[in-house]
Amino acid sequence: MIRNNFKYCLNTATIRDKKLSLKDTLEVASKAGYHAVEPWIDELDAAIAGGETPGSIRRMFSDYGLSLQGAIGFFEWAVDDKERRSAGFLEARRNMELLSGIGGSHLAAPPFGATTCDPLDLNIVAERYRKLLELGDEYGVSPLLEVWGFSRNISKLEEALYVAARANHQRACILADVYHLYKGGSGFEGLRLLHPSALPIFHVNDYPSSPGRETIVDAQRVYPGDGVAPLSEIFSILYNNGFDGYLSLELFNAEYYKMEALDNAATGLQKLKRIDEVPGS
Repeated sequence: MIRNNFKYCLNTATIRDKKLSLKDTLEVASKAGYHAVEPWIDELDAAIAGGETPGSIRRMFSDYGLSLQGAIGFFEWAVDDKERRSAGFLEARRNMELLSGIGGSHLAAPPFGATTCDPLDLNIVAERYRKLLELGDEYGVSPLLEVWGFSRNISKLEEALYVAARANHQRACILADVYHLYKGGSGFEGLRLLHPSALPIFHVNDYPSSPGRETIVDAQRVYPGDGVAPLSEIFSILYNNGFDGYLSLELFNAEYYKMEALDNAATGLQKLKRIDEVPGS
């Protein structure tokens, strides 16, 4: 067996219930053995409100030996309503400006606000995504087109692939997630189509055999290897693609939230590493 040598990232949703300061979150991630942290924008906002500056946050990451690979933001960039979309782009700009100052390079762009509306024209969504990418050019931040399996829009990998390709922009990239690919019914073979530059972060988790795809919810995600997702096969696809991004552990499990943050984060990483092997020649 050979080790893939993937890089590991902690999405702060995994320990978000503890409402730790950004500094304490970074300390947990560092002690647990992660290479990077993927915070939510509101956590960065809280740090700024508490007296930190983008420069001091950048130094904080460096002091703990961690990188800021991406952040999770919520802004209505894809919706049809012009006023809501305009406000969404203003929020996206604010997020990107903050990330740029801290040294982050990627910002999640899920179909926020378009999850329950009628299906959108993907050609129009692609135009809006391109505008978001052009906004990212101003700050050196790439918006990651995120697949949300429960959404009526961009719920499948093939939809995200179409929108990203149609946008025709060098920064176009996708944020995929084991749970969301399952929830949306995408399957995993489509990951073979993604060049490493188009998949800089991959959200990792697992799902149980029950409840089924139609009724499972975010909070029922489990640690890698504790469910039935074909993670070894998924990792083999990524490895054969030349994936050089980050595997980011993202969980919302209420049972894990009962644990100490460090125990939760460390357990998730240990279980992730056990799967991070593929047969070698």
